[in-house]
Amino acid sequence: MKLRLINTALLASVIATAFGAIATDALAQGRSVPTFTRDANWPQVPPQWKAGDVSSIAINAEGQSFVLSRPRTLKPEDASKAAPPVMVFEQDGKFVKSWGGNGPGYEWVEREHGITIDSKGFVWIGGNSCPSNGLPGLKPVADDQLLKFDQNGKLIAQFGKSNQSKGNADTGNFHRPADAALHTPTNELFIADGYGNHRVIVVDADTGAFKRMWGAYANKPADDDHCDILRRTDFSEPGSPQFSVVHSLKVSTDGIVYVADREFRRVQTFTLDGKYIKQFVRPSGPFAKNLAFSPDPEQTFLYVGGDKDIAILDRKTMTLAGTITDPGVLGGGHHIATDAKGNIYVASTGAGMSRLLYKGMSAAR
Repeated sequence: MKLRLINTALLASVIATAFGAIATDALAQGRSVPTFTRDANWPQVPPQWKAGDVSSIAINAEGQSFVLSRPRTLKPEDASKAAPPVMVFEQDGKFVKSWGGNGPGYEWVEREHGITIDSKGFVWIGGNSCPSNGLPGLKPVADDQLLKFDQNGKLIAQFGKSNQSKGNADTGNFHRPADAALHTPTNELFIADGYGNHRVIVVDADTGAFKRMWGAYANKPADDDHCDILRRTDFSEPGSPQFSVVHSLKVSTDGIVYVADREFRRVQTFTLDGKYIKQFVRPSGPFAKNLAFSPDPEQTFLYVGGDKDIAILDRKTMTLAGTITDPGVLGGGHHIATDAKGNIYVASTGAGMSRLLYKGMSAAR
């Protein structure tokens, strides 16, 4: 596995964990980063099925992977073979179970986008359908809801209603939400909202009660709803005072909120109450598609998907430590996830899905 290493800020040392024994002296030189190789045997989709575009992957406490796909993206001749929207696989890639789709008591999303499993074991699913997107097989509605299930697909709650958003000021609905993350100590769900809205919104994870919201740089989010994604061309600092597509969001164990603003190619960080801290911008190509933490206790590294690579950032300094690039890697992916062993799971929509096996730390130079 070849890594392009960039000598930037010094990296903090971490203890030996399931992520691997990391040499502290190598980290002190800022040159040792995680290395990976692609797992060609993961996963094993049942032969009678075909997965649609794979949009997101979540990992539970047992290391099982929950793969979210879009059955309606299959060609008409393959529609009868469509796999259910959620497929679950063991660590060795063997199929376990499946679920998802329309059911009583909730509105399933029209265009599956993000799946998250929180620390309590609940599964959160959101969508990004737009009424006028013209995609075949989709109802002309907006995915303005978040769905909460147990791991067997039993509905726990629905927050928001399909096609009911009234914009960024609406605290009862979302608008094409892309991602979500639970902050366990406060039981607050942080939502990347998203494609239609341009905000981070925080709600109670049990009741859905509104807590707070903010936009880029902690500004008040403004309405700018477009079905077509507006491709940006200006990435000069400090950048737009508003978010574009809030595509991914993660909350660290030390209480920092990381927000991927995809079209502006930046990751912004905030306190739990929404105070802006800093940002990392990589304007050279598509960036900030997704986010994932390394699984060591300090969450030393932040992985950020680009166009053809996954950037490795020092999480606390928000500086670039290296990149994951290899002919076997499906680019930076759409959404990514990590497991307790340090492996990275990549959902790449039209390009499929893959798992990158953690191989240890690179040698210090």
